Amino acid sequence: MEGRRIPFAGIVLAVVSGIIVAVSDLGIASIFAMVGVWILSFWLVVPLPPPPKKEVVEGVQLTRSGMRDLIEHSGLPMLMIDGNRIIVANKAAREAIGAHVTGQDARVALRHPAAVDLLSRKEGGSVTVQGLTGPRSNWQMTRQPIDDRYALVELINRTSEADVSRAHTDFVANASHELRTPLASIIGYMETLEDEGENIDPKRAAKFYGTVLREARRLQSLVEDLMSLSRVEAEKHDQPREPLDLAPLVRQSARDGAGLEREQRLMLDIEDGKLEIRGDRNQLEQLVRNLVDNALKYGGQDQSVEVGLRRGARDMVVLTVRDHGEGIAPEHLPHLTRRFYRTDPGRSRAAGGTGLGLAIVKHIVERHRGRLDIASKQGEGTTVTVRLPLMPAD
Repeated sequence: MEGRRIPFAGIVLAVVSGIIVAVSDLGIASIFAMVGVWILSFWLVVPLPPPPKKEVVEGVQLTRSGMRDLIEHSGLPMLMIDGNRIIVANKAAREAIGAHVTGQDARVALRHPAAVDLLSRKEGGSVTVQGLTGPRSNWQMTRQPIDDRYALVELINRTSEADVSRAHTDFVANASHELRTPLASIIGYMETLEDEGENIDPKRAAKFYGTVLREARRLQSLVEDLMSLSRVEAEKHDQPREPLDLAPLVRQSARDGAGLEREQRLMLDIEDGKLEIRGDRNQLEQLVRNLVDNALKYGGQDQSVEVGLRRGARDMVVLTVRDHGEGIAPEHLPHLTRRFYRTDPGRSRAAGGTGLGLAIVKHIVERHRGRLDIASKQGEGTTVTVRLPLMPAD
């Protein structure tokens, strides 16, 4: 009779009373009195509130403790909630959203309509929560019920994926715009030439043909740079192994980048001796050509461009390309290696720039495990420095 209080003395009394009634000649009042005592003894066998089941209480505590131990070292931020209150936050969650969330209402801690809606549901589910740890952060939040009371919340950081997606979208939009501009110009001039036919003024026709040719070449340069950037990005995790002496490569590539009409503005200062690295010859030639071409385009028509190569500290070779142009404002410097970024779009297009040269340089340097630095002061010019690791001496 688990859960009941059993009065053994009352039962014995009732039994004895019954025997006395059976063998004795008692009055009716005495009989009723004895029956009353007997009934009372059994009535006292009453149900009591069941005592707390210690094993159940301990089981809940053990579940909470076990869950804490289970999720503590997970690489994903995870929360255990009781109703809407956060009772466990693992290390990753404390680092991502703060240790103060433990004990808070999850709706207050997460502060997002989609998160609040998910927490209010009885069933599990997944939503995207933006701005949880920063203005541009993007998290996938999943709620998995454990029972009617407890649930597990998992947070997956999707910020980098969103950034990559946004970068791809921006790249496609920018590339489309850059391609469309020269195409529109070519089509417009050619339609005019076709419409006017033989009646067009020869000087005007020559001007139109010149514009069409210039825009076609610009389009060709843009397509070539896009293909180069695509190849460099595809190979960025494949470190080059070919041994190269950088000195003759820089000397020849700098002259190629200047061309015959600008070579007199080029000043070379290359250290004597062998400066050997492991590198991709074609990409390093492109790197030097791009840097020299940029410096000559934007460094002023009559100003020299200095190209230096020397052995640096920590087993590095240092390539510098310096111009003496107008310089670049400080706010532009962090963005110069972004695709299609231009400090002066009109001037860049007029000079034939595609806005991809420094982006290509950055990826080539990264593939060669080097470092790229750009320093500029308005009115004094710009210096681009590339540091590449030398091959270890035998």
